Amino acid sequence: MSNTASSSRPGASSSLAPGDEDIDRLLNREATAFQRENEVERILKAFKLNPYEILDLTDVATPEEIKRKYRQLSLFIHPDKTSHVRAPDAFDLLKKAESELSDKAKREELDAVIKQARIELLREMTLPTNLTDDDSKLSGLTPSWKEQMRAKAKEMLIDEEVRRRKAVKMNLANEGLEARKKEEEVAARKRKAEDDASWEANREQRVGSWRNFASTNKKKKKNKIAVLG
Repeated sequence: MSNTASSSRPGASSSLAPGDEDIDRLLNREATAFQRENEVERILKAFKLNPYEILDLTDVATPEEIKRKYRQLSLFIHPDKTSHVRAPDAFDLLKKAESELSDKAKREELDAVIKQARIELLREMTLPTNLTDDDSKLSGLTPSWKEQMRAKAKEMLIDEEVRRRKAVKMNLANEGLEARKKEEEVAARKRKAEDDASWEANREQRVGSWRNFASTNKKKKKNKIAVLG
C-alpha cells in the first residue's frame, strides 16, 4: 500500500523528469556544438574556387536555394554560435561564396567551366555527354560520380585560374611598358622644353659674342690692309 501510495503521489513521477530533460538538452547541445565545428571544418577544407562546394550545393541550385542555404549555414556556424577558433574565417568564406553565386556574370563563368568539366569527364568514361546526374550509368561508381565531378571541376577551375592570373600579369606588364614609354616621352618633351628655354635664354649672349667676333675680324682685316699699303 505504501509503495502504491508513494508512486501515485502527485509530482512523484515528474520529480525525475527535469533531470532527464536536462541531460537530453545537454547532450543535444554537445551534439550541436560538435556538428557546428564539423561544418566549420568542412567549409574551411572546401575548394575555395568553387562556391558551390563551399555552400554544399550543386550547380543546378536556384537563386532561392542558394540564399536559403547561405542563411542556414551562416546562422549555424556563426562565430557567436560556436567556439571554433576559425569560425570567422568559415563565415567569411560563406559570404564570399554566396556573393559570387549571386553575381550573374561570375556564376555564368563558373557554370561554363563546370559544364565543360562534366562533358570532358563523361567523354573520358566513354558515356553520352547528355546524361543526368541521376542516370543509372552514373550510380555505383567508385569514387562516386559526385566525387569525380568535383575533382574534375577542381582541375579545370585551377587551370582557368592559372590562365586568368597569367593574363592579369601580362596586362600589368604591358601596362608597365606603356607607362614607361609615356614617362620617357614626357621626360623627352621636358628635356626639349628645357633645352629650348636654355637656348633662348642664352640668345643675347650668343648674339653679343658673335658681334664681338665679327667686330674683331673687321679690325684685323683693316690693320692687315694698312700694313700692305
